[in-house]
Amino acid sequence: MYVWPCAVVLAQYLWVHRSSLPGKRVLEVPLTGPSRHPRHPIFSCRGGAPPSVAVTTLRFQVGAGVSLPGVVAAKCGAEVILSDSEELPQCLHNCRRSCLMNDLPRVPVIGLTWGRVSPELLSLAPVDIILGSDVFFDPKDFEDILTTIYFLLERNPHAQFWTTYQVRSADWSIEALLCKWKLKHIHVPLHSFSADREHLASSSLPGRHTIEMMIISLAQSDGT
Repeated sequence: MYVWPCAVVLAQYLWVHRSSLPGKRVLEVPLTGPSRHPRHPIFSCRGGAPPSVAVTTLRFQVGAGVSLPGVVAAKCGAEVILSDSEELPQCLHNCRRSCLMNDLPRVPVIGLTWGRVSPELLSLAPVDIILGSDVFFDPKDFEDILTTIYFLLERNPHAQFWTTYQVRSADWSIEALLCKWKLKHIHVPLHSFSADREHLASSSLPGRHTIEMMIISLAQSDGT
């Protein structure tokens, strides 16, 4: 399996804040966009970098891929649930394989589709942190994404959505939708967690891609 640049940046943030993760309930949500072609092989981490994560060389379309941020969170002691498109069972299978290859056989994997309130979503256990890398891929999906995030945050008022995204157009914005769904966000500078570099953890990622990070929460929540 392969990793997209945003996933490596989000994994770096989790690693830097690993002391806050033990016992936290974490949900990783799916990617969006058209066909997800492999871009870069996963890296083997050393020293002060995140724990080594093993993957295979599979191809697939949409989904959480190797679930790198979720796997790192689980390795750091969080109680993680991974999700991928409920319409693509192969993607769910890939998530499970990633967990098995990283000695995380008990991490649950559920189906989740943006904009759809499914039985799995309704029965989801409480969460503290929602993870999403490169979910804001296509503007036509932005409202479905934030509708689902709002649903999750309303059920978990003190939870936060930690997300990284690649800047693909200066004309794209979620500001109006955040206001519509009564959500707020804070920008997290990459330099604040040593991610403002072309190469992280002995990998070639994120390269020269422009990656940003933000934390989204309910506008009326006391969380930051």
